[in-house]
Amino acid sequence: MSENAPFMVFSGTKSRYLAEKICENLQCPLGNLNITHFADGEFAVSYEESIRGRQVFLVQSTFPNSDNLMELLLMIDAAKRASARSIVAVIPYFGWARQDRKDKPRIAIGAKLVADLLSVAGIDRLITMDLHADQIQGFFDVPVDHLYASAVFLPYIQSLNLDDLVIAAPDIGGAKRASTFSKYLKVPLVLCNKSRVKANEVASMQIIGEVEGKNVVLIDDIVDTAGTITTVANIMMEAGAKSVRAVASHCVMSDPATRRIEESGLVEIVFTDSIPYCKTSPKVKQISIAAMVAETIRRVLNNESISTQYII
Repeated sequence: MSENAPFMVFSGTKSRYLAEKICENLQCPLGNLNITHFADGEFAVSYEESIRGRQVFLVQSTFPNSDNLMELLLMIDAAKRASARSIVAVIPYFGWARQDRKDKPRIAIGAKLVADLLSVAGIDRLITMDLHADQIQGFFDVPVDHLYASAVFLPYIQSLNLDDLVIAAPDIGGAKRASTFSKYLKVPLVLCNKSRVKANEVASMQIIGEVEGKNVVLIDDIVDTAGTITTVANIMMEAGAKSVRAVASHCVMSDPATRRIEESGLVEIVFTDSIPYCKTSPKVKQISIAAMVAETIRRVLNNESISTQYII
């Protein structure tokens, strides 16, 4: 990279696949970063080229395990100590976001803790996508550019040319997200009401709306064990749906998610590549957000509006 380049892009270990595609869109090389691992599991981060006076973009989703978050924190601290002009954390998947409030006694608010860790480490800006709860932006005292996967999902849904299309939310918490899709596409909205006995285990499910003879597309932000999304799909097929598909922003896909999806009534489930999908399934597809993130980086560098690239 030229010594006069105003910005540099670096990546953590597990998000390198995405950072390389972002750099390809930006037509810039990926910065040279070295991560040394010790026998006890500790690791150290060092930049192998000067970043003094540069605007540094650090690409790393903070999905499990927690090494990804710790790696990012060390990258931020190292950049600050190496005299970077500003540090922008690019976190397509913001982990711990499901812990956004105190919903029972004596529990941590993990999303706030992670926000504090990033702030203390030294970020000047955050670029992220489809936070589990929009209010997490308020946990930061630095600018937050909150992107939406709808920018890649809506063109995909339209490309399917489905007749009798219905948009559905797999739970009441996702109603607002699904509603924006249904309004944009001008199709009906169906809601599902679920109750849980404990985390990752659905007790009962009711459909609110008409799915008989319809092609249903479920909208979600995170699919973890796929218990909810597959239960909803199976119930909708039993209720007479013509087909059921799903789109979800973040591909957490903990076991036994892949098996559940393959055994379910889902035709397919489409994710972004904010998190790598390390298994293979004919029903699982990923659409890249690299171009969208690269365009956001361009706009940040040029002090241009971010909101103008949102579809909804």
